Amino acid sequence: MVKIAEHAVVLGASMGGLLAARVLADFYEAVTVVERDVFTDDAANRRGVPQGQHGHVVLPRCSQVLDELFPGFLDELVAGGVPVWDDGDLARIDVSVGGHRLCRSGSLRNRDSYQYYPSRPFLESQLRQRLQAIPNVKLLDGHDVAGLTSNRDRVTGARVVNRHGGGETTVTADLVVDATGRGSRTPTFLDELGYGRPREDEVVVQLAYASQLLRIPPGTLDVGLFGVFPEPGRPTTFAFVGYENDTWMLTLGGMLGQQPPTERAAMLKFGEQLASASVLAALRDAELLEEPARYRVPSNRWRRYDKMRRIPDGLIVCGDAICSFNPVYGQGMTVASIEAIVLRDCLRRGDRDLPRRFFRATAKKIRVAWQIAVGSDLTLPEVAGPRPLSMRITNAYTDRVLTAAETDPIVAEQFFRVSGMIDPPARLLRPSLMIRVARNTRRRRRTDDRPLENLTGPLSAGTPLQ
Repeated sequence: MVKIAEHAVVLGASMGGLLAARVLADFYEAVTVVERDVFTDDAANRRGVPQGQHGHVVLPRCSQVLDELFPGFLDELVAGGVPVWDDGDLARIDVSVGGHRLCRSGSLRNRDSYQYYPSRPFLESQLRQRLQAIPNVKLLDGHDVAGLTSNRDRVTGARVVNRHGGGETTVTADLVVDATGRGSRTPTFLDELGYGRPREDEVVVQLAYASQLLRIPPGTLDVGLFGVFPEPGRPTTFAFVGYENDTWMLTLGGMLGQQPPTERAAMLKFGEQLASASVLAALRDAELLEEPARYRVPSNRWRRYDKMRRIPDGLIVCGDAICSFNPVYGQGMTVASIEAIVLRDCLRRGDRDLPRRFFRATAKKIRVAWQIAVGSDLTLPEVAGPRPLSMRITNAYTDRVLTAAETDPIVAEQFFRVSGMIDPPARLLRPSLMIRVARNTRRRRRTDDRPLENLTGPLSAGTPLQ
């Protein structure tokens, strides 16, 4: 492939940064990834990825992108011991969403809804190995980003500081990609350069996680993923997911200021309210591998670079540095992977006006995930935020979809495809699916006369299904 420029610099070796670097390697003569942490040879937790010590699932759309950008990568994960849900057997996952325990009988008809369950450190270490095998990609670890350099209307590089006493240097670049996460300093840099700061959309959720890595013998459980997610009146989460090497991650979550416990007895008691008997038995007998870890997310926050009147050339932002979601819904890595595909498609048309084209294109993709996450959070009456009529109508219909998904594997499959970001939410309005939902609703009315306005649903509340 003909290169369009000399050098691209990626700030941050997050999932978004690693995937962006892979795309950039096809279009730039050289790509440098700058990371403040020091990489190790093993799959260790990194200080810069505190969420790595908590539950993760690679959703289907993310899996597709990983295999597209790194052919054979998914097979390598499986060879490394990563569990995969690839047979569509609904008995192998046990998930409750918004008070609805989804169907556990039957199988998915389509086999593109695979879910992979690697730990976050293992996933990133495998991606770094693949990147390091690309000749024109360099990983520069142990360096902080001190600022950006520019000449009038273009960013020309980044100032980086060796964390081990090597001093400050300037890395010049034709393109700088900020993938430094939620704490990104790009808004400050832009303000200093005279462009102002992007508007921020925000919904406060005050999420707190407590997680612990465990080991249980193979065959102990007949499910690879057990999850109970928030519902109105109970803003808590319990998730238990199997990783590589018979390790499992237990994650407890509380929203709106609720703090999940980290003491073992209290964590088990927390689980007694939500977990199945088999999961509780496995937890009691599990081998403890690490001390419990905490993680907090104050809000969903979307920095609206797509709305800025002026933005310099030579700079784009991706991943959590643009938009960070309530991680309960598992969308972060998937959105970052979708943004990498958007970047690739933009670069195929050259680098002219790249930032504006990229931000506008990513906003269309982010909007879907944003409406799913924020709409879901706003089904909880304790979360502050506007709930227009369109949202309440969508909530009511989505709740009925989820009710039908309790017993109908076809409706459950469509739910998984939307939540896995394979299909758009509009697929929930296909006539054939609406007929199935309506039939289920008629059956339920015999025992449930709740009015429409009292029904809520977490998947895509607030999402215009059109």
